[in-house]
Amino acid sequence: MLVLDRVGKTYLNGVNALERFSVEIGLGQIVAVIGGSGCGKSTLLRAIAGLDRASHGAITLDGETIAAPHPKVGIIFQEPRLLPWLSVADNIGFGLSDVPSAERRARIAAALAKVGLADKAKAWPRELSGGQAQRVSIARALVMRPEVLLLDEPFSALDAFTRRDLQDHLLDLWSETRPTLVLVTHDVDEAVVLADRVLVMRPRPGRLFERIDVNLARPRDRNSPLFETTKRRVLTALDRSLDRDAPDPAAGVETGDALWW
Repeated sequence: MLVLDRVGKTYLNGVNALERFSVEIGLGQIVAVIGGSGCGKSTLLRAIAGLDRASHGAITLDGETIAAPHPKVGIIFQEPRLLPWLSVADNIGFGLSDVPSAERRARIAAALAKVGLADKAKAWPRELSGGQAQRVSIARALVMRPEVLLLDEPFSALDAFTRRDLQDHLLDLWSETRPTLVLVTHDVDEAVVLADRVLVMRPRPGRLFERIDVNLARPRDRNSPLFETTKRRVLTALDRSLDRDAPDPAAGVETGDALWW
């Protein structure tokens, strides 16, 4: 289980980016974090990844404190960040240097097949489309078999058709090993399509405002009335999170059934 206990982050310049953020995320759950610009979403993700140490509180995975990059935690950024001097296959296998060569080749081949790029193993990153490059980034993260995979707006730079295709593809890959996914997004549709729970944040300082359970079976019908109802709940929570006069809900209270009409 991934546990965040009253996590806070204050930078050296005095900016209080994150305050008293607490949540428990079970193994295999998909959680989307959404909120206005500057509400600390990326700060939160970097703290979970161990890239930035929290100033207050604690982050634990299976009881072990996360204070630095951890082999059980992978991360995918908005940009694919592929190494241009390595082939697609070598990019995917970059973190497998300690794995025996035969196993390494097998895992790379399986990862390429899963993302539909078996024919691109010897290609260079510059020869890929944006969607293909992000598929390689996903494969590179999943080939490490992380227990927790963090995604920082991984599809936001892509066109709508490619974004939807990769959302469905990510769910297919997740269903095989079911790592815990924590996704930062600005896209309400994306949050409702992917997540079991949506965490709405409010800014200045960044903190948890509402938790909304997404009780929809997969695969999710984007045109169904229940999908639209859940989207409205998230949108209403987002609107209220930006209202300085709206009080924070009491800690521990699930607010997904807040009025949205």
